[in-house]
Amino acid sequence: MTIFANYAHYYDLLYQDKDYIGEAKFIHQLIQANAPDHNRILELGCGTGSHALLLAQAGYHIHGVDLSPEMLQNAQSRCSQLSSELAARLQFTSGDIRTVRLNQKFDVVLSLFHVISYQTTNEDLLAAFETAKIHLNPGGIFIFDIWYGPAVLSNPPTVRVKRLEDELIQVTRIAEPTIHPNENCVDVNYHVFIKDKITGDVEELTETHTMRYLFKPELMLLMAQSNLNIIDCGEWMTMAASGLNTWGVVYISQS
Repeated sequence: MTIFANYAHYYDLLYQDKDYIGEAKFIHQLIQANAPDHNRILELGCGTGSHALLLAQAGYHIHGVDLSPEMLQNAQSRCSQLSSELAARLQFTSGDIRTVRLNQKFDVVLSLFHVISYQTTNEDLLAAFETAKIHLNPGGIFIFDIWYGPAVLSNPPTVRVKRLEDELIQVTRIAEPTIHPNENCVDVNYHVFIKDKITGDVEELTETHTMRYLFKPELMLLMAQSNLNIIDCGEWMTMAASGLNTWGVVYISQS
């Protein structure tokens, strides 16, 4: 069972306020600025396919990979409701981003929503970067975002509570962080309550997601071992210079 197994069913509700449209436009702009006319994308850690669908609507062909069968089931269900023309641009495969090998090449590899920060050891990071490198065409680009170390340390994570509902359920999620400074990791301990609005029954879930925060010098070193060179980086959604208040940073590298 993956760490997303329990609450994958509530994932889209929990992130319904996430600006997927704006993020897809941002990714499109990065691709056009750094690899114009490239349209074959591999997405490592595609989740329920929200970014993939929007990028397919923009004309890209997307192959999404995810470790969670629950996430992929949601993505496939979404794909089945599309027109045949649009659905033909989307493909989803079960796999671990550290080890998956598709025997295909792509113009762009994406890994969004801090998927790279889920790779908590140097070995995990090197394996994920090697996956990206192996699947890239010569001159292709790899785009990913991370938890940015200087910001995590200067503005440490705090307890957060998120409440959302739809016509069927009410969800309350409590996130309690524990920082492990010697490992450059944060345990995000989730406590989720899902209330059935019809029956009043409450389901309780607990999960821990361990996230690694990263620094540019270590990324440069690790990526160089996979023959990937960082060509640009900046604040997620703006590309402004990253700093002590920039929790999310996007990196663009080239094979």
